[in-house]
Amino acid sequence: MKSLVIQIPCFNEAESIGATLAALPTSVPGIDEIEILIIDDGSTDETVAVAKAAGAHHVFSFPRNRGLAKAFLAGLEESVRLGADIIVNTDADNQYNADDIATLVAPIVAGQAEIVVGARPISEIAHFSLLKRALQRLGSSVVRKASKTDVADATSGFRAITRDAAQQLNVFSDYTYTLETIIQAGQKGMAIISVPIRVNGETRPSRLITGIPSYVWHSMVTIIRMSITYRPLRFFVWLGGLAFLAGFIIGIRFLGFYLGGVGGGHVQSLILASMLMSMGFVVVVTGILADLIAVNRKLLEQIAWRIKKIEDKQNKDQ
Repeated sequence: MKSLVIQIPCFNEAESIGATLAALPTSVPGIDEIEILIIDDGSTDETVAVAKAAGAHHVFSFPRNRGLAKAFLAGLEESVRLGADIIVNTDADNQYNADDIATLVAPIVAGQAEIVVGARPISEIAHFSLLKRALQRLGSSVVRKASKTDVADATSGFRAITRDAAQQLNVFSDYTYTLETIIQAGQKGMAIISVPIRVNGETRPSRLITGIPSYVWHSMVTIIRMSITYRPLRFFVWLGGLAFLAGFIIGIRFLGFYLGGVGGGHVQSLILASMLMSMGFVVVVTGILADLIAVNRKLLEQIAWRIKKIEDKQNKDQ
């Protein structure tokens, strides 16, 4: 018997949550049971009441707003606790076509994937400006390289996740979970694929993307942070290597002047070369230490995952 939990993070979505729930499928091929989980992120309107009246089976509430990333992670944990074999995450503003939940779930039911991300038709979305479309493609391309996956739409929140994968994911960001979880899943070697999905018309402006510069900045910080977290040695070796190389080139230049008998007027170059080469060496050593810490963190994550598996088995046996 396969159980599907559809989780919907909500913050003041009383106007749209009813329509979102009404559009959800009541049956999905390969799924025996479907339940709806609302993650109330500190809403101050009638979101919870409307959701319950519209058929939500479960509600998990934060006493105050904690942000989309925290709501998503809380939803995964609560879905696992509810016994979900597969978890589908969708938005409360009904931007994704709920009929495509079956498309999302199909590769997992077939045993082909652990995470499935819905790829929106970016070029066909009317309310996306040319700049936003270009940034979406660029961002997804960078995430594909950082995660070593083929995810076509990295910022899509419409995704299906197996129970096992959900227990392994962690979210460090307070901003969003979309990029971080893909990079993390890729670095953990999870089977993650994209499937094309449809979208509905815009019901309200995005609350996450309040401005292009802010969104680009937060996305860059997330990508760099996750790259450092999971591949620190490579990052610091490149950074330290560039500093060391710059210092080495300046040092060779000074040596040329010195051998030509005019080195006395270029002592500053020698000082700068020494500083850059020393800095590069220190950065590389820092990378080695960071890599050792990363190895330890991965071991701790594996232990935490195994503990969750043991607790799962114990709960099922009771």
